[in-house]
Amino acid sequence: MNDFFDHLIHEFELPLSNPVLIFSLILFIILLSPILLKRLNIPGIIGLIISGVIIGPHGLNILEKNSAVELFSTIGLLYIMFIAGLELDMNEFKTYRNKSLLFGFFTFIIPIVIGFPVCYYLLSYDFNASLLTASMFATHTLVAYPIVSRFGIAKNQAVAITVGGTILTDTAVLIILAVIMRNAQGNLNAEFWYKLTISLAIFSGIMFFIIPKIAKWFFRKLESEKHAHYIFVLSVVFFAAFLAEVAGVEPIIGAFVAGLALNKLIPHSSALMNRIEFMGNALFIPFFLISVGMIVDLSVIMSGNQALIVAASLTIVALLGKWLAAWLTQVIFNYSKSQRQLIFGLSSSHAAATLAIILVGYKADILDENILNGTIILILITCVVASFATEKASKEIIISGENEGSFSHTPLNLTNEHILIPIDRESTDKMLEFALLIKDKKSPNPVSILSVVPNDHEAELNMLKAKMRLEEYVKVGSATETKVNIIATIDHNESSGISRTSREIMSDIIITAWPEKTGLLDKIMGEKLENIINNTDKTIFISYIKRPFVSVKRIVLLTPPLSELENGFNAWLMKCCKLAQELSLPVIQYGDSKTNEALNVAIKRMSQNVSVTFRSFEDWDDILIISREIGDNDLLMLATSRKGSVSYASVMDNIPSKLEKYFEKNIKFIIYPKQHDSSHHSENYENINRGPISKGIETIGKGIETIFRLGKNDESESKK
Repeated sequence: MNDFFDHLIHEFELPLSNPVLIFSLILFIILLSPILLKRLNIPGIIGLIISGVIIGPHGLNILEKNSAVELFSTIGLLYIMFIAGLELDMNEFKTYRNKSLLFGFFTFIIPIVIGFPVCYYLLSYDFNASLLTASMFATHTLVAYPIVSRFGIAKNQAVAITVGGTILTDTAVLIILAVIMRNAQGNLNAEFWYKLTISLAIFSGIMFFIIPKIAKWFFRKLESEKHAHYIFVLSVVFFAAFLAEVAGVEPIIGAFVAGLALNKLIPHSSALMNRIEFMGNALFIPFFLISVGMIVDLSVIMSGNQALIVAASLTIVALLGKWLAAWLTQVIFNYSKSQRQLIFGLSSSHAAATLAIILVGYKADILDENILNGTIILILITCVVASFATEKASKEIIISGENEGSFSHTPLNLTNEHILIPIDRESTDKMLEFALLIKDKKSPNPVSILSVVPNDHEAELNMLKAKMRLEEYVKVGSATETKVNIIATIDHNESSGISRTSREIMSDIIITAWPEKTGLLDKIMGEKLENIINNTDKTIFISYIKRPFVSVKRIVLLTPPLSELENGFNAWLMKCCKLAQELSLPVIQYGDSKTNEALNVAIKRMSQNVSVTFRSFEDWDDILIISREIGDNDLLMLATSRKGSVSYASVMDNIPSKLEKYFEKNIKFIIYPKQHDSSHHSENYENINRGPISKGIETIGKGIETIFRLGKNDESESKK
């Protein structure tokens, strides 16, 4: 018994040495510290750092920094920089490129101009330490970004240029870090610059030209091996970090560049992105933040005035530099005070990049403990200030009506949208992937997958089999944290079952597979699809997806005359823009001048950051004219319409068969806009060719046909 207690006491001797116990303790900290400090309105990142301070060798000495902690810390550091590159919205940067570059220049140069003299003359640090600390002021981490998302102003121009400015500041600061590290080693000469330029050129060529091609090939060839995608991405991240080190810069630059290189290949709503963020936020990044806290020595701060002076100076310079950058941006672009405060709030918080830079400098003995500890205090204060400033500015923008990017200015209400996917043996996986890409994340409704079972003597058995087959799609949805609802129903034919279910669940969008038949419109659509189109007024996407989305280079949108007058125009256009944003693709629009102008106005009103090139096209009889401009890697979208609608023209009947015949390798969608909308006024339909009388006759005819069909069914049932 004594041996048992002795062994137990030994296991709990401080610092802990049992790797299982250490890992268990860290997991409990990762779990509990954000929850406890959230009640005090302290950001989770601060809670993890404080936890590291408490359990570290300078706190309660529960843990010491060993090789295992160092390994996880390094992984977490690289992971932070990788996600920073991966999450940058390249479309937003392209849309506001000039404004983002100017703001990025201000928010980079002003903090350095203020910070360097303070560190060099006031705090008496040497040149390397002063420049590295000053460059740290230039970085910013978008800790407060979830606040603007919550208030629905994420599309405001002030937010867009702040996000875009991150690219310039982070990249420039990381280059400065490489130069300072080499200067500290005494090797900063002409030879260094030659080698750095050549090695960075080779490194950039590998990362931006070779790696994306390999990634495309890998994702396409091993499309079903989802776990392999994540392992491949991790391999790229650490290989890029190694290449960066070989090139003469810090590994964190390689991780950041890896994120930029894979940015377009990993949609933000994809299952792969969800796995990357989940593993990072759940394990690697918290481990890194705890390890940072373990370095902090509170006794240094308490030992004298020097540490407090350093901490106060760093914090004041950091906030002042960011405020001046926001003020200059406001003056030049004539923004409001609320937008200035919003820019300041988003750009004033220091976290991930700041920690990365300071930690590298500290480990290289360029920075001392005063700078390290002062930076931790700076992170705490700036994160709190940024959160309060951003929330206040967001409320003011909403109240004053300055949110030109808000969806409230568009005639859309997609927050309750419901997508229905009728099952298809070959294409359901692809259609579900498409649905997850275009789905509005604010909608509480699931994506519903439907299987219609024939109404025969084996109907109940087939229902059970159908539900078992559908269960696998629930797992696919859960990988992206999207609820997938499976529906198995009985009906006499599949098309009526789909139409009925779409009304029962009040779906807005139906995504169905491209039919196998070819020919004129009636033949290509087939009886099943034709009935769905005629018997529902939902937005319908007919999809032909035989290759992965990662292989797509452009979206080619074909929009016939008067398409902008359809009731569902805004709804399907929003989904096209959402797809372009998720895949970071440019859009090439073909249509007449009026339709092109209407699309341009609608996209601006929706504040969609999508690169759209408008090309005039009116010869819809000979659509093959544009075939020479379309490659196999282009995604085609044809916005057609139902017979009797405002934009319907008989010439459009032949286009689907031509798309199928001449663009066999392309991903294709045919869009039928929603027909009826209570919010859409009838004056938009002044030029309808077929009036309500002909439409009514058509409806009556279908009703009579249904009655006779039911009568025949009843007779056949009685004979049985």
